[in-house]
Amino acid sequence: MTAILVVEDDPGTGSEIVLELNRRGFEVELVTEGRTALERARKAGWSALVVDRMLPGMDGLSIIRHLRAEGIGTPALVLSALDAVSERVDGLRAGGDDYLVKPFALAELSARLEVMIRRPSKGSSTVLRVGEIELDLVARVARRGMRTLDLLGREFQILEYLLRRAGQLVTRRMLLEDVFGYRFELKTNLLDVHVGRLRRKLDLPEERPLLITVRGNGFQLDPGE
Repeated sequence: MTAILVVEDDPGTGSEIVLELNRRGFEVELVTEGRTALERARKAGWSALVVDRMLPGMDGLSIIRHLRAEGIGTPALVLSALDAVSERVDGLRAGGDDYLVKPFALAELSARLEVMIRRPSKGSSTVLRVGEIELDLVARVARRGMRTLDLLGREFQILEYLLRRAGQLVTRRMLLEDVFGYRFELKTNLLDVHVGRLRRKLDLPEERPLLITVRGNGFQLDPGE
């Protein structure tokens, strides 16, 4: 049975996560304090960690940093009420493999865990690789195959967002809210301009297109696998 360590100090949220993961067939242990969580996370046999960012004793990112410094690469999903892109980047730079903003749907939590567990380990957790595309989240370097992509900051953020959802439909609203931080309908072509620039850099005329427009709905990154 797949074993998951859940680190969450809110009793209600912790109980809901445990019930959902048990229902999905996971074996789950719940810990509510940071230092205890670090000791438990050092134990072999965990398939993944679910770690709340704000905890008593030791915060979630510190737990992950300690584990990575000790060479423990157990996939870690960070939970946080902080939804700014900079906060997500901090979570990834600390060694987290994914970042989920509260409040979240339990079904999405389960799906993300399943993807993390299936994903083969490919070195540093701060490097995302899907098909031909590689993103180094710390060095802020993007590549398609052997070609380095000269991306501006917002283009890099859009590509990262799409890469984490490769093969899935990403709506315009998702990008506007999660990448640009807008919580209202934007009446400009700002998103189209940035996506257009990203597409020209990612997909050269002689290459197979990877960034697909789903007319009337949004965009999809073809993983090419």
